[in-house]
Amino acid sequence: MSYTLSEVLALTPVRESVERQAPLDLRDVFLCHAWDDRQGAAKELHDLLEGLGVKVWFSEKDVGLGVPLLRAIDKGLANSRIGIVLVTPALIARLPKEGIADKELSALLAGERLVPVVHNTTYEALRNVSPLLASRSGLSTAEDPMATVAAKLAELVAL
Repeated sequence: MSYTLSEVLALTPVRESVERQAPLDLRDVFLCHAWDDRQGAAKELHDLLEGLGVKVWFSEKDVGLGVPLLRAIDKGLANSRIGIVLVTPALIARLPKEGIADKELSALLAGERLVPVVHNTTYEALRNVSPLLASRSGLSTAEDPMATVAAKLAELVAL
């Protein structure tokens, strides 16, 4: 797998966090996404990751009927090694409204367990609504197809 220097610099602290948590029985990743992306880009990324053997917390499959959504998300965040934030135009539109994705993002920004994946938008557009998230280097589907991004993420969490 070929990584850019900025990807290596951005992902090294995340990898170190994964290695520290290795003895724990956790999901590999928590997938934070906009509600509008749940049947599109978020599902695509989820399916690619699971196909590579990554254990993904994904609200579409992990929150059952009648389960309090915020509590399920809280448990998912606590029981995942890293968080992936799928940054799309839909997420950028939702963040200023301070909904659920905003709460997930706030929790993920608190540590070295966050990898942004920019899809169909830019870091510049993200910077207008979340300078903190935009300051984190991550992966972009403008540089690599979604399958390659998923492979890089799978390698990142492989133990």
